Amino acid sequence: MSSHALAMVSPHLPLLPTLFCAFAVGAVSSARAADQPSAVGVFDQHADVGGVAIPGSTAFDRDSQEYLMSASGADMWADHDECQFAWKKVKGDFLVQAFAEFLGVGADPHRKMGLIVRASLDPRSAHVNACIHGNGVAALQFRRAGGAPTEEVHLSVEGPQVLQLERAGGKFTMSAAHFGDTYSTQDFEGIDLPDEVYVGIYICAHNNTQLEKGIFRNVRLIRPARPDFTPYRDYIGSAIELLDVNTGVRRAIYHAEDSLQAPNWTPDGLRLVYNHNGRMFGLDLATCEPAPIDTGAQIHCNNDHTLSFDGSMLGISSGSPSIVYTLPIGGGVPRQITPTGPSYLHGWSPDGKYLVFTGERNHEFDIYKVPSAGGPEERLTTAKGLDDGSEFTPDGKTIFFNSERTGRMQVWKMSADGSGQTQVTSDSYNNWFPHVSPDGRTVLFISFPPEIPSGDHPFYKRVYLRRIPVEGGKPTVVAYVYGGQGSINVNSWSPDNRTVAFVSNSGSF
Repeated sequence: MSSHALAMVSPHLPLLPTLFCAFAVGAVSSARAADQPSAVGVFDQHADVGGVAIPGSTAFDRDSQEYLMSASGADMWADHDECQFAWKKVKGDFLVQAFAEFLGVGADPHRKMGLIVRASLDPRSAHVNACIHGNGVAALQFRRAGGAPTEEVHLSVEGPQVLQLERAGGKFTMSAAHFGDTYSTQDFEGIDLPDEVYVGIYICAHNNTQLEKGIFRNVRLIRPARPDFTPYRDYIGSAIELLDVNTGVRRAIYHAEDSLQAPNWTPDGLRLVYNHNGRMFGLDLATCEPAPIDTGAQIHCNNDHTLSFDGSMLGISSGSPSIVYTLPIGGGVPRQITPTGPSYLHGWSPDGKYLVFTGERNHEFDIYKVPSAGGPEERLTTAKGLDDGSEFTPDGKTIFFNSERTGRMQVWKMSADGSGQTQVTSDSYNNWFPHVSPDGRTVLFISFPPEIPSGDHPFYKRVYLRRIPVEGGKPTVVAYVYGGQGSINVNSWSPDNRTVAFVSNSGSF
């Protein structure tokens, strides 16, 4: 059976989404230690911990979604800590992520900032923290019990900007990377923190007479899916995010407590088209107000949909087995294109004359081309194994796709007539859904870890969004995501080639 999503239909009524777009520019929440601690961003409170000489602060800019922190404090070491800390009380497993950057040259090479989980707010509390030093050292630090000496393990990466700290049962994992690289990781077990802990971000000057500052971007506090969740029945929350592919800076703009999937940018740059529980919607990017797209009787759409290059038509895959249909972008009666299924749509030719899709025929999944007005389908791939994710380049000469024919799922390309099939990526990851930028220069795709079977692209995994030049080369990471199925199944490049829309996931805390 195909690993594609079938109809995304929730067994429950749709939950009310949360809007993020309407934030006022520059709206800031902040407090000094002398003030009553208050909520800041995703965190419940913030305050100084320990005997700091100069009060610190935390400010959250709701437009940029950045956290600016300042602190004095002698150290995060020995038997106690001194720092500025923003936290949320969390039970059970979690991931916390951030891009971390010191501001200014700093007075001490061992000033620290990072991600931390504490048993309490007591300066002597047991804790685990993933930090970077002013001199570039990246370390997993931990205090096994209250008042015990702090221990640490240095990671091999120097001067990383990207940090992640994960709790899974009794195991903690620190991950760190230079933006563009995959993670270096360090696991740690042997500390007995309570089920409910304080999780957040911190900064310490390593000099109690000096105030140091740092900025945290892309802060995400994530509740992973339960290990026993049932795919396509049990859903956790979804956020549509916008990603600057050059800087890696992300901004969450729209949220639902169930399944949002596969945002697709309209050519005029004004809307995103996405799937919500089997229905199609358009999201106005100026207001973040969603509007349903009438798809007639086809209300069991999956996340394989695409827009024509001129933005006038919408192609959908719907039903069980999945069939390809087309309709005007404003909605209408769908026109059936493929006579049989499963058929999963992925690409539209630039001239609007053809669709490319993945079809299961005679127990093999291959890529087919079919006239967009309907007609006989043409098989383009014949290799054994799953071929999927087909998409035309803007000049119409090439089709990018993904194939597991060499063992792992990798990015491939071929001429528009199916000739010249050539492997583009070759690494240990399973690489899915290549999307070519509007200028035809860059290919973006999602990478699942090696332990995921090559023919699967499941929900709720730690994945990378990566890019390569269209002519090939070494992939670089542009986003470190908890997501997977539905995150980027369709082309979601902005018309100006700068931004990509995608879906991340988290359960509620």
